[in-house]
Amino acid sequence: MLGAGGGAGGGAGSRGAKPSFVSYISPEEVHLKEPIEKELDPHLLPGELLLCEANMVLKYVQDDGSNRGTCGKLICTNFKISFLGDESTFDDEPQFQNKIIGENDITLQCVDQLYGVYDEKKKSIYGQLRKYPEKMIIYCKDLRVFHFCLRYTKEEEVKRIVSGIVHQTQTPKLFKRLFLFSYATAAPNCSELKNQMVMFDSIKDWRQELERTKGNLKFKAVSVNESYKVSKKLPTYFIVPMAVSEESILQYQGRGIPIWCWSCHNGAALLKMSALPKEQDDGTLQMQKIFLDGIYRTIDKPPYEALKIDDLSSSLPSVQDIQIAYTRFKQLFLIDNSSDFWDTDVKWFSLLESTNWLETIRRCLRKAVDVVELLEAQNTNVLLVEENASDMCCVISSLVQVMMDSYCRTKLGFQSLIQKEWIMGGHAFLNRCNHLRQTDKDEAPVFLLFLDCVWQLLQQYSPAFEFTETYLTVLSDSLYIPIFSTFFFNSPHQKDTTMYGGTLDTQGSRLSFHSVWDWSVQFEPKAQALLNNPLYVEKPKLDKSQRKTARFKHQRQLSLPLTQTKPSPKRGFFKEDQLIKNILGKRISRLITSSDELQSNSREFYDNWHCKPVDFHGLLLPRLEGPEIKVWAQRYLRWIPEAQLPGGGTVATATKVLDVMEDVQGLQKKVDEKHSEMVSEDDTEASPFLRNPARLSSLFPFALLQRHSLKPVLPTSTWKDLEGEEDLARRDDDFVDLGDV
Repeated sequence: MLGAGGGAGGGAGSRGAKPSFVSYISPEEVHLKEPIEKELDPHLLPGELLLCEANMVLKYVQDDGSNRGTCGKLICTNFKISFLGDESTFDDEPQFQNKIIGENDITLQCVDQLYGVYDEKKKSIYGQLRKYPEKMIIYCKDLRVFHFCLRYTKEEEVKRIVSGIVHQTQTPKLFKRLFLFSYATAAPNCSELKNQMVMFDSIKDWRQELERTKGNLKFKAVSVNESYKVSKKLPTYFIVPMAVSEESILQYQGRGIPIWCWSCHNGAALLKMSALPKEQDDGTLQMQKIFLDGIYRTIDKPPYEALKIDDLSSSLPSVQDIQIAYTRFKQLFLIDNSSDFWDTDVKWFSLLESTNWLETIRRCLRKAVDVVELLEAQNTNVLLVEENASDMCCVISSLVQVMMDSYCRTKLGFQSLIQKEWIMGGHAFLNRCNHLRQTDKDEAPVFLLFLDCVWQLLQQYSPAFEFTETYLTVLSDSLYIPIFSTFFFNSPHQKDTTMYGGTLDTQGSRLSFHSVWDWSVQFEPKAQALLNNPLYVEKPKLDKSQRKTARFKHQRQLSLPLTQTKPSPKRGFFKEDQLIKNILGKRISRLITSSDELQSNSREFYDNWHCKPVDFHGLLLPRLEGPEIKVWAQRYLRWIPEAQLPGGGTVATATKVLDVMEDVQGLQKKVDEKHSEMVSEDDTEASPFLRNPARLSSLFPFALLQRHSLKPVLPTSTWKDLEGEEDLARRDDDFVDLGDV
């Protein structure tokens, strides 16, 4: 089911259904026509080493639990697990291929869980094994599921491959043993991408952003943290209010210092601040009170008199809550076989509701709407507070900018936003993605939560975004590809010290890492075209006369006219000593009240905006009611054949638009070139994705039309409740057809 998409069910931790048919035919008999001794050579990247391999491994087809599959070789390297077999695609149609990761490749960081099957019972495998399984199941963080049969493999090869995979994926790793460093050492010519993108690795980039948002009148870029002498968690350069002196930043080591994120067109600013330690003596509290009071006076001057502090730790789910919700949520998509899928299809929505993942997304979007209302309608500066200002601060500040700033909805702008708020903002990707497997307590899909929130906006207002949901999907996959440095460090300090061999003053060789933003490393130009939204409405350019009349305004246009708001009362921020102590870290969460619902002011602002036509280059507010928050089907359902819509889904629209665009481009070539011979040659070179639209489905572009098991007339769970044929006849009139998936 799943609305217009398809259902999903079955838990990764649940016991796998026993197959109804067991094949006693050996792989040699299955592939009798193919020469088994055919050599299968793995494709290895620079720095990649083959660690172990096993022959005569059967990769099962994930369908109805039968033992059909392909025979081949399973290998494990210091980069990936890979199955090498002769698997031909449907009519040999080319797919959306990644040049780094193949269809049967699993990077070591992408492995989520390992299970072994012993006498038809599935058990988690880790550590030293006393008994080796006859079948191994690998659950991936991108939600792929692989089943490998080892029944026909030599015993010594089974021991080597299983032990090697367990050791490489389940045991703690040393940071310098990541493949990221092996690849950077063996491929020294790779370099960071600087093409038009703002990387925020220089003070010039920060000053340009201040100028772009017209925030340079109240804020300044500082370089006090060069060589990371102030804080290892802050970037080398950042922006603070004018009143903040470098001596103050040094004194408080960057904590308790309001740091600028973005400025609204009306001058109101979005800031963030890491909370001070909870326990401090009275002298330190008094000094901090005087310091912050002076800063807030400069921010709270007319006409922007209000400053709102929002402690995100009290108003949003904790990192641990996010991890728990996502752990439950992902079990719905880790499908072992069709029996699991259909068995839970009828109760899928209740299972989805119980995970709390969509509610977590809704709460983040709701909080962002509250912040937008303060900035836009009330001309109020907003200060987001969090322990390290590197998790939910990143989520909310980024969402606010995507909603309010149309530049952040272009591809380059969105990438620069991630560089500024996440990479330079010190989000601990290494810990949150658990790349080292050293501890599970810090693991949480905070960045994936942000991408899911952006997807909600994109699917509601597709013409406002220059990129597609496919772009967001491959970006989420890139979290686990260890040749890019973008998502493999906890802070800019960790990256810089690693690049220079441990000390910033070292004059030796400098490691050079790939940036994930160089999409040519992963995809060919035709594949990259699927990352660009053909429905994107480009911003119209103003002529010179319009520019002169609108010079006093900021370059961003709003879809909501400025409404008259009640003036905020003039007030000092520190009214009570208790408030001072809480702001300084005693227990901020007790003071700042929060609600799961939109505030009354926000509700009026929200409803008024939705009553007006949408300006795709102005303010965007997501629809938050009930079913408007949906499951990101392309990412979560793309590997489940039963959930596909043949010829349907977003691909139906995308292919038609791309067909029209190709026709327009072809006509343009005829006009420009005026050479019929050249035009005819170009016409024969059709897009590989559109050559046969009948083969496409809602799984496109990650898979073409896949064969899958038919949906049973009655769900599996219903069959279990039926007593016999007479009972079936009696209940026939009560059956409600749920429709095709």
